Amino acid sequence: MKSGSSKKLPEPDINITPLVDVVLVLLIIFMVIAPELEHGERVELPTVIQPDENKSKLDPITVTLTARGSLFLEKEVLADVPALEARLSAMHGTEPDRRVVLKGDATVHYAKMRDAFAACQRAGYTGVALSVSQKGKGAGEES
Repeated sequence: MKSGSSKKLPEPDINITPLVDVVLVLLIIFMVIAPELEHGERVELPTVIQPDENKSKLDPITVTLTARGSLFLEKEVLADVPALEARLSAMHGTEPDRRVVLKGDATVHYAKMRDAFAACQRAGYTGVALSVSQKGKGAGEES
């Protein structure tokens, strides 16, 4: 035994710097690779500088074609497509900012829907929307 020397034994000291370096490198690798794992190609969506807010304030004009071939403008029954075009032209003269929503039964022939759509456009409405229902919702609900 040695006399007079009381040396301390070295205590283990954990150096976490290499661990932090490895974790940061893995984080950077995953940040670079993760966007490339998305399916398909990346799409840059267009941005809007000034959205047109006043169009949403106006109620749209609803044109409806039923399965029996009846044609409605709002809740008024019309005889045929030329009558629809005449009424829409008159409405467009007084309120040109309103939009038209065209609703048609799923069983209506495409030609009838196309004729009604064309009548809406000839009346001066360029933004004609088609109303559809979403799958998964109840049968009576619309989007």
